[in-house]
Amino acid sequence: MDADYTVTVEEIPDPGDVQFVRAQLTAFNRAQAADDQLQPLLILIRGAGGKIVAGLVGGTYWGWLYTEVLWVEEGLRGKGYGRSLLAAAEAEAVRRGCRYAHLDTMDFQALPFYQEQGYSIFAELEDIPAGTGHRRYSLKKRLAQSQH
Repeated sequence: MDADYTVTVEEIPDPGDVQFVRAQLTAFNRAQAADDQLQPLLILIRGAGGKIVAGLVGGTYWGWLYTEVLWVEEGLRGKGYGRSLLAAAEAEAVRRGCRYAHLDTMDFQALPFYQEQGYSIFAELEDIPAGTGHRRYSLKKRLAQSQH
């Protein structure tokens, strides 16, 4: 590396610096593969008094739905709320023109649930967190397109 440059580890990253790096990669990506048309996605289930009891955080980009987080309050798990969130996200993704979906889950989270919803494993990380023997799975699904 040239002597005019230094590598620094930013323990408390400046949000402006983070945004700058992201913007540079976004500009490069757009030059290679067009605008990703990133649209955030938030789907919530609320109970009495508006309390959030389940939610899905993600987004759509380049024709894909990405589910970053899907959470259901412990007492409501296994009652169809997760399926409802995922179905709503997939329907919205199709409405936005997406053809595919992807997400990640840990072996102690919801792998069988996602597989029951039609997702298949395409990648796996072993021993994460290191030393625990757990696994992280990346899954994908082709979304059903509406027939218009």
